[in-house]
Amino acid sequence: MIEIRDGGISSTIQDRGRSGNYHIGMPPSGAMDPYAHSVANFLVGNDADAATIEMTYQGITATFREDAVVAITGADMSPSLDGEPIGMWETVAVEAGDELEVAFATDGARAYLAVAGGIDVPEVMGSRSTYTLVGIGGHEGRGLEKGDRLEIGSTEADANEHVDGGDPTALVGTELPAEYVPDYAAEDTVRIVVGLTDYRLTEESRETLCDAEWTVSPEADRTGYRLEGPDIEFEEREQPFGAGTNPSNVVDLGYPVGSIQVPQKPIVLMQDAVTGGGYATVGTVISADRGLLAQRQTHKTVTFEPVDVEAAISARTDSRERLDEIEAVLSGDS
Repeated sequence: MIEIRDGGISSTIQDRGRSGNYHIGMPPSGAMDPYAHSVANFLVGNDADAATIEMTYQGITATFREDAVVAITGADMSPSLDGEPIGMWETVAVEAGDELEVAFATDGARAYLAVAGGIDVPEVMGSRSTYTLVGIGGHEGRGLEKGDRLEIGSTEADANEHVDGGDPTALVGTELPAEYVPDYAAEDTVRIVVGLTDYRLTEESRETLCDAEWTVSPEADRTGYRLEGPDIEFEEREQPFGAGTNPSNVVDLGYPVGSIQVPQKPIVLMQDAVTGGGYATVGTVISADRGLLAQRQTHKTVTFEPVDVEAAISARTDSRERLDEIEAVLSGDS
């Protein structure tokens, strides 16, 4: 069991999300940075979909009531165990009674705490992910708070298929090779596919979308990454039946995760966003780069690089193959 002493700024339990429910208005939720989430799980011998604790800007303080094997990845939050620093992107043994403290992020915005066996909370619609806007999943459908107690899942062999003998302690001391550790400070460009309704923008604004340097607003969160920058203008048009009066309105359509809306300034819809509505979708951040955007801190800048659908699919394939490679490296199968 893990007893939470301080829940940090915004810490929730996440896995890879609840897919297959978009048509009923249910977003996937899940880890904002799937790469860091998955690697944390691999480091402790879990499947990539095991539930982790996602910590935003400031991590948790917690006391472990049983021995455990953990790893922390993503944003550098200077974790310590009983006051002694421990490494990021590394497998660490924790003894019963140890206190883990995860501090403020210095590079990146979100860190992931994986525990061998996973965080054991009930599945809701096929996922353990927290969706706080409606209060489902995770721990009581909300962020973690002082006094919360989290059960740790089984570490039997069937739950640790790529650990020899199913014993995650064999992984203690394992470090992710440096070439696989992201440099979040340097990742200031994300790729987008322009469309579906970019035709609503003026020609100048279509160019501005990809030429401008956008600044992450303090309002950026799991629902949407709000960006500040130059004005975006729309072509004049006669209001069509079924659309709102604002120039940015269109007849309602579905919103892909990562879609860029421009009610006033750009908002990139993230894991907990609504699934459809009447704002123009002028572009979509490709799936391979959404995690990089989620690691951009408030007041940091980001630029958009336009790519076609073929390039987006290729990047998704590359991302999946990279995770497969990391899993093989960490399990000793490579």
